[in-house]
Amino acid sequence: MKTVCYKTVGDVRLLGDFYSTGQASSPVVVYIHGGGFIFGSRGEIPKDQLERYNTAGFHVFSIDYRLAPETRLTAIAEDVLDAIHWLQDNASTELGVEPSSIGMVGHSAGGYLALLAGAREPKLKAVVSFYGYGDIRAAWATGASSHYLQKPIVPRKLADQLIAGEVLTEASVQQRFGLYLYCRQQGTWVQEVTGLDPQWDQAELEALCPAEAVTAQYPPTLLLHGDQDNDVPYTQSVQMAERLEQTGVAHTLITLPGEDHLFDLQKDKESVRQAFAQELDFLRKYLL
Repeated sequence: MKTVCYKTVGDVRLLGDFYSTGQASSPVVVYIHGGGFIFGSRGEIPKDQLERYNTAGFHVFSIDYRLAPETRLTAIAEDVLDAIHWLQDNASTELGVEPSSIGMVGHSAGGYLALLAGAREPKLKAVVSFYGYGDIRAAWATGASSHYLQKPIVPRKLADQLIAGEVLTEASVQQRFGLYLYCRQQGTWVQEVTGLDPQWDQAELEALCPAEAVTAQYPPTLLLHGDQDNDVPYTQSVQMAERLEQTGVAHTLITLPGEDHLFDLQKDKESVRQAFAQELDFLRKYLL
């Protein structure tokens, strides 16, 4: 593994960990962590998933990005694109590899960022979204979450204390989940991470919705979602699949019956193993 700085913003360095297959011309999977844009880090890629990608013949580039609400979603999306561009321009000199193709794999908020990158970076050859979402204008995102309202209510004072006075590129779930929970309980999550008002800034929010940006040039896409997801509704992947179908984009929706958010961490469950096998088949088809 080699850690590189793919972007500098002021005195903030954005890092990526590159895990090589040992073969210079292998495709690269850019891995984007989740965390509601508020927490997470590049080091959270599960070891078993990393090894699975490498063994199958894919380099992996797991990246950090600036976190919300200290940084807004528009800038976060730019970080992801800049990571792709850094790979395209510097992989040969900095990493000693010549990527034959680049695909993206993201989980939850990372799935959303992967889907958005699919609309904005024409050289991507494949996108994989684990329980991601295509519409942040919908009620699930802009309203209070009935699921999270069942948990202890986070007071505003505590949430305010969790907002840093500086740009963050890494934060653990233990450090910042309380802030995410507060936003979902109050129905202010989209407003906090975008700086936009869902009622008055419809056009700006639409520009941040992957489902509204699908064209015939969109890369082949794999969507994986549990139909009992309490964080990101399963319907988000269904609607994204419908949009891809309408536009004639190659895509597959893998539904995991009875599964909730983060189903992929149940690595010993047969349905999860089968989903991973299908994911590797998809990546081989479009990246190799």
